Amino acid sequence: MIPVVLVTGFLGSGKTTFLRRIIATHRDRRLAYLVNEFAPVDVDGRLLAAESGRVVSLPGGSIFCQCLVGSFIEQLRGIVERFHRPSEPLEGLVVEASGIADPGVAGRMLRETRLDQVYRLSRVISVVDPGSFSKLLHTLPNITAQIEASDLAIINKVDLFGEADLGEVERQLAAIKPGLSVVRASYCRVDVDLLGFEHVTGPSGEYAVRADPLFAVMCLTMDGRVNIDALVETIRSAGEAIYRAKGRVPTDEGMMCLDCSASGIVTGPASDGGSTGQLVLVCNPAAQAEVGGLLARWGSVRTMTRSAPPSVVQLGLPKTPA
Repeated sequence: MIPVVLVTGFLGSGKTTFLRRIIATHRDRRLAYLVNEFAPVDVDGRLLAAESGRVVSLPGGSIFCQCLVGSFIEQLRGIVERFHRPSEPLEGLVVEASGIADPGVAGRMLRETRLDQVYRLSRVISVVDPGSFSKLLHTLPNITAQIEASDLAIINKVDLFGEADLGEVERQLAAIKPGLSVVRASYCRVDVDLLGFEHVTGPSGEYAVRADPLFAVMCLTMDGRVNIDALVETIRSAGEAIYRAKGRVPTDEGMMCLDCSASGIVTGPASDGGSTGQLVLVCNPAAQAEVGGLLARWGSVRTMTRSAPPSVVQLGLPKTPA
């Protein structure tokens, strides 16, 4: 069976950095990658596709929500058809779940769809950002669910925090899941056994029945050139109302990448050109109008909405026996 490595972690923790490191250090292995983004605009998938020819993107929700799980199942089947051949077998699949995903339902989904005859869950790895973990632990329940489902937690960005902060995060992780393996890393530089591990499935979760009401997704489209330093100051002025911002910004120096998380804001040249920039933001719904007003000076702002989720039967999933 094809081992599956599920990578979770809250928005901006470093999941994409971890996948890029896996791609760079496993070029001699036939691995495929599936990237799930909460926002309907694909940012991370396009970035990873430039580094590997076996990347599949699935934006627009969580793969463990009824709004997207049907598409996730189709992609899992399609990956086998595209990349797995007797002469060139696929050695593993790495799935980057969206930052709000509850991965506790992963094992159940494989069993219910009989995909457990093709795939086996090898590892569930949670990437933790010390800058946001302690603040959001008691307000966003999916963070706890991600740790409970994991067999390894990577405390990332340790170069940005002191020992007291890191020690507190380690204590909180141990309280959520005693015995959980924990490692520290900068830029997700960590040597992890991805494929030879056998994940022990814990209590099964439930499919989310709708988009998480604790998050609002907005998209800023910029057609003209933007002063990126001034845009960064606008984002900073919103404080903790913006959980995550990521995308491409057109400037006088060319297209630039902008990445905002609890640990700070990073900018740098984009690998591709173009003249139209898009910035996807995940924010507190209570501050949505305020954030939209702040961003309006930079371009057109729209709220990203999704259609009502289908039922479990429509997804082709059998009902769970009583």
